[in-house]
Amino acid sequence: MKAIIQQSDTLVWTEVGDSHPCGPGTVRVRITATAVNRADLSQRAGHYPPPPGITDILGLECSGVVQETAPDVNWPQVGDEVCALLAGGGYAQEVVVPAGLVLPVPKGLSLLEAAAVPEVFTTAFLNLRLEGALQPGERVLIHAGASGVGTAAVQFCSAWGNPVVVTVGSEAKCRRSETLGARLAVNRKAGPWVEQATREGKFDVILDPVGGSYLESNIHSLNPGGRLINIGLLGGREGTLPLGPLLTKRLQVKGSVLRSRSVQEKTAILARLKDEVWPLFESKQIRPIIETVLPIEEAERAHQLVQSNQTVGKVLLRVLE
Repeated sequence: MKAIIQQSDTLVWTEVGDSHPCGPGTVRVRITATAVNRADLSQRAGHYPPPPGITDILGLECSGVVQETAPDVNWPQVGDEVCALLAGGGYAQEVVVPAGLVLPVPKGLSLLEAAAVPEVFTTAFLNLRLEGALQPGERVLIHAGASGVGTAAVQFCSAWGNPVVVTVGSEAKCRRSETLGARLAVNRKAGPWVEQATREGKFDVILDPVGGSYLESNIHSLNPGGRLINIGLLGGREGTLPLGPLLTKRLQVKGSVLRSRSVQEKTAILARLKDEVWPLFESKQIRPIIETVLPIEEAERAHQLVQSNQTVGKVLLRVLE
């Protein structure tokens, strides 16, 4: 089997030996495409190691065709076109994954496009609907709104009828976010975002991958009973938490990571995702936003693109023609 490994600080597509056996409750997927997530860059830098027992091959999602199933697996079947949420191993020709983390390709999407779905749409759904307990009509603020998770979250809010504001890093990203359903897009590089973002009101849910440097501003931007869901640390691991408004406004601050959750918990989340989100794909209310598709051999270039912060949505890596 071929996979991406790191050699002398460069990502290289090379032979790595046989893939793992297909054990109980798992299926083997021949990968058509995978996607670059910022978590891949963090893992590569040594800041986000895989959970115990998980391969150190990068890649948190894929699409492909089922090649083998364990005897105790009823679905999927050999030959099915699927997409899958992975704890690792997507930058390879094959991956063995628990059957509960495999989903059918949404109707209306190609097998290639489906590689852009599992990680970011699961993350956005989990943190808006489940962790954030988003209710009809509530206002939402999404930081890094042009990212993969951000573009998924904006579309969810638009489909669900929740007014949504985003912060992004350029005027071009502002315009793109508005086409996806953002009521207001704020260029964070044009000055402090708080006053601009809250000019029509404060928020009931904030989805934030930035972390420390935004913590205090996020707290002041929430309505009474508001929920701050932190999903990343791009802006640092420490920040100032104003306890006064936390108490008087009865706020909730939650940290949320998808990768380290148990297979059982992720299986339950994906079951809800399929029931509630696949119809939105089929009705074309949402879609994966894809910046570009590169061959897997150009994984290094793909990482540089994501690191540049110039992309909107996902960068895909095509593994199998």
